[in-house]
Order: sequence, then structure tokens, then C-alpha cells
Amino acid sequence: MFCDLHTHSTFSDGTFSPTEIVLKAKEIGLDAVALCDHNTVAGLDEFVSAGKKYGVTTVAGIEFSTEYNSKQLHIVGLFIKKESYSDITEIMAESQKLKEESNKLLVKNLAKDGYILDYDKIKNSTVDGFVNRANIAAALMQKGYVSSVKEAFQTLLMSKFGYYVPPKRPSSLYIIERLKGFGSISVLAHPFLNMNEDELREFLPKAKACGLNATEAYYSLFDKAETELAEKICDEYGLLKSGGSDFHGATKPDISLGVGKGNLAISQLPIIKSSSLCNAPCILQTQQFNFDSNNTKQR
Repeated sequence: MFCDLHTHSTFSDGTFSPTEIVLKAKEIGLDAVALCDHNTVAGLDEFVSAGKKYGVTTVAGIEFSTEYNSKQLHIVGLFIKKESYSDITEIMAESQKLKEESNKLLVKNLAKDGYILDYDKIKNSTVDGFVNRANIAAALMQKGYVSSVKEAFQTLLMSKFGYYVPPKRPSSLYIIERLKGFGSISVLAHPFLNMNEDELREFLPKAKACGLNATEAYYSLFDKAETELAEKICDEYGLLKSGGSDFHGATKPDISLGVGKGNLAISQLPIIKSSSLCNAPCILQTQQFNFDSNNTKQR
């Protein structure tokens, strides 16, 4: 039995609708799949309904963009309950406003150097009007300014190039506490994309005290050494191991649902009693094999 606990749809910066993710999961034989769109729960109703219709176990999720010690960290929430949707939307309202201001400033700064984009057109191309840097990266590619979304993120959209000014984000510890209050599972996403081992070890005791449940030990861009280190750290700090592909469809064409770059095989292990964690029916733990040592990181 296999699963993927980290995917994105057209409700953030993916190119598959929630229903299409469910259908693809069924096609490739996944038994469970989680939708974790960036900073929004807008696609979850469609996602859960599609799972029921097509016989795929769906895990309602979200990926929060947060901040800790001036560093951006992504916190995934799993088993988000429908009654929490409105509270999460309220929490993210101010962040979305600041993100919108950051997006407009980015497009304005790019225009000063001849990279002309139509922000309203980009915004109107999204399902719910929420624009991510991936949407801007796609627009840069369409205009021929870069050859790929990856190139955009490695050049023009990096803050060191001066065009992108990151918005203020909610505290990582605050989001973890709120997820605990919602009765959901909190997961530190792809830790080694955002921090080194020392930084991770400094963060985890504080995060666990706030209610952190798990860390993504299995991820498309981790090599064998990183995965083994993540497993070891999870065991040391008493955290569950989670994982997923970070599937975005055509936005990240080299990452496929369920298997990442071909190096993932995430299997559902025995159900853990949920009473000590949340009211969800189960927690999915994971394992991985067939590592590709040539993986390289991208954001």
C-alpha cells in the first residue's frame, strides 16, 4: 500500500486540479494521497469529494509558509478538519495581503530592468486569485525571459538578486500550536532545503514543545545520506516520519506523483492510534528506497 503526503493543485501553484490529483493517484495505484496547497484550504472540498467518488483515501492538508529566526520554513498540516477551514482562512488572510503586496513589488522591480509582466493577467490565471512566485516564474518563462521555472527561481526570483522582497510570514511555532489546537498533525516539510543539521536540531526541541508531530524524512530531492540523517533525527526527537513527492504537475515536470524523481516508494505502515495525536483515523508513516544520488535541490 503506497501513499503520497505532499502534493499541490491549481489552488496554489500546481497544474492538476484536486480531482485530477485523485484520478492520477488511482491510476498509479496510490492508496492514499494528501493535498497540501500553499496557505489555502480552498481545494480541499473538491479533493475530499473526489476521493470518495473514485475510491482513493484522501488526506486533507495545507502547507504553511512560516518564519523562524528570519528563515522561511514550511509547515505541513495533515488531517485538517472541515470545521477548521474558516479559522485557517482567517489566520492566512493577513499573510495573503502581505504576499500580494510582495508579488506586486516583485513585478514592479522586474519591470525596471525590462522584464515586463502583466500582474492582473497572472492573477486572473489562478483558480482563486492567489499568486505564488511559481506563477510569476511561469509568466517569466512564457515571455522567454527564462528557459524554465527552475531557472527563474535560481536567478531572478531569488532575494539576493534584489527584485524579490519576501513578505512577513507567521511564526513557525505559532502555526504548529494552532494545528495542535485544530486536532491536526503538524509536519516540518523538507527540512534540509531550508536549514542545515545544526539549525534543525536547534529548532526541533522548541517546535516539539509547541506540538510538532513529524518531519518529512522522505522527499523527492533528498539523497540517501539526507534521508538517513532525517530518519535518525526523527528517532532522536521522538517524531513521526512523513514524506511525499511535492508534486506540482507541469510546474515541476521532473517530479511525478507518488515517486518523485523515481526515488520514492512511500508505504503505509501499521495504523497508529490517533487518540494521543488527533481525531483522524490514522497516521501514515513512510519508508523509501531506490535513492537517486544525482538529485539536486530546487525550490
